[in-house]
Amino acid sequence: MSDTFRDSSGKRLSDYPRPSVAVDTAVLTVPIGGPLSVVQVCDQVDGDWRLPGTFVHEGERLADAVLRSLRDKAGVTGLAPRQLHVFDDPSRDDRGWVLSVAHLDVVPAAALQTAMEARITPVSEATGMVHGHDDILEFAVVQLRADHRGAPDPHGLLPSPFTMSALRGLHEAVLGERLLPDSFRRAMLPKLTATEEKRAAGPGKPAVLYRR
Repeated sequence: MSDTFRDSSGKRLSDYPRPSVAVDTAVLTVPIGGPLSVVQVCDQVDGDWRLPGTFVHEGERLADAVLRSLRDKAGVTGLAPRQLHVFDDPSRDDRGWVLSVAHLDVVPAAALQTAMEARITPVSEATGMVHGHDDILEFAVVQLRADHRGAPDPHGLLPSPFTMSALRGLHEAVLGERLLPDSFRRAMLPKLTATEEKRAAGPGKPAVLYRR
């Protein structure tokens, strides 16, 4: 079909220039007591740190390319990344015309095991990356923060059940800002279910535990 098809201008598909297609993934997490962080991999050729990504092979699905890049470059398996955005500026990549289909996954820190060639870096420090990866990470962080403004721990980063203070600490880490305890509590309570369990956390009454 590709050899015989011609469009209204009489051109075949092969007559049009084609960009290279890459997939790049922002794997975000929040280490216990730490800031919002991202998985980076060290490039074996250039030695710089960047998001895990790869070019899509001939006949390969995007989802398979993403999982391959995470497995082979970051040593990460068992994730379920979702498409985030297509970055299509022809000048975004200094290697040439590369269209990147960016993906996002949000993973509890305890479930994230990486290879020696990978590291978990605070997003505030993951800057100066090649191939437009800074833009991909920024887009992913904006999306994640929007998710957290409307729901309690929407990606299940906290083990359940959890205290209100632990939930607030997580949201503060993701949003990168301090939250007023009383205002946060009022906003979250209608979206949580209180359990009959309580947990002692220092002096004072044991704290109520909640589930999403």
